[in-house]
Amino acid sequence: MKKFVALMLALLFVFAVVGCQGMGQKTYEIALVTDVGDIDDKSFNQGTWEGVKAFAEENKISYQYYRPSENSTEARIETMKSAIEKGAKVVVCPGFLFEDAIYAIQGDYPEVNFLLLDGEPHDADYNYETKPNVHCILYQEEQAGYLAGYAAVKDGYKNLGFLGGMDVPAVIRFGYGFVQGANAAAVEMGIADQVNVKYWYSGSFSPEDAIKTKMAGWYSEGTEVVFACGGGIYLSAVAAATEAGNAKVIGVDVDQYAESDLIITSAMKELAQSVILSLTDLYAAKTEESFAWPEAYAGKTAKLGAADDCVGLPTAETSWRFANYTVAEYEALFALVKDGTIVISDAVDAAPEVAIAVDYQN
Repeated sequence: MKKFVALMLALLFVFAVVGCQGMGQKTYEIALVTDVGDIDDKSFNQGTWEGVKAFAEENKISYQYYRPSENSTEARIETMKSAIEKGAKVVVCPGFLFEDAIYAIQGDYPEVNFLLLDGEPHDADYNYETKPNVHCILYQEEQAGYLAGYAAVKDGYKNLGFLGGMDVPAVIRFGYGFVQGANAAAVEMGIADQVNVKYWYSGSFSPEDAIKTKMAGWYSEGTEVVFACGGGIYLSAVAAATEAGNAKVIGVDVDQYAESDLIITSAMKELAQSVILSLTDLYAAKTEESFAWPEAYAGKTAKLGAADDCVGLPTAETSWRFANYTVAEYEALFALVKDGTIVISDAVDAAPEVAIAVDYQN
């Protein structure tokens, strides 16, 4: 009996060891590493993850996401290394927070293909270098901002607000585009003297009581709709709008309609579409001997916009909450931006010259 029990215990031990080894050998070919948020942040991480998921499942490729332990370059580097150790051949990184992390790691893993959205690799002194195993995507945020600002004024809003997160180039382009769009609609309607924009960078991508208080002040002063541009700060704007009563919010990056009935539209980057386009071309170039970015992508930066159907406003019935401005009118405007008839400045070093009043509060 004792021999039988000993034998059974030995067998259980063997099965346990084999099982643990099997679990440890689980690998994932495509990895998403999140920034400070998670894949359900209703913003940049989620939009990017949806693209990874859709492509991987369509092509039957293993995939996984990894979240850094803290908001630091070191943590992002360690998380990317962990993903690579778990088999990642493609590492997708959403957001400019990965710029210095990829700069540091790209040369250590030349066989790994990195996809960086919304940034380009550089060190702390802003020395830029993108190695051939990295492809970067930037967006024409000024076009998305323009479409949102134009639509808001066309719908009847005259007192607007732009709430930015950190004043990084992408956020600035959203904001200056928003001002240009509002101005274009106001001039077209002959009401430039009646339209105004309050403009402020909060210095944060996270919801904070101070941001909510600032927005509450704007709403009490007559602001009707605020374009909340930067991660989770839309939550502060929505909270202030809820307390204000008849106040509205414009979302950013992804379609945020489901977050609140007060969100009338969202200035979107088609993050999922961008990821799918890039991964499709990466895998199309794959051979038995090589798995690397094709020449047009390797070490290069693509700047995607309306021409690529990678920015715009959501037009689904559930998302379209304008009372006067129609989808048909929007689609006509979008076509003019897409074909280059309407050109929006992407300059970030100086505010656009406009006929409407803009109150820059930083």
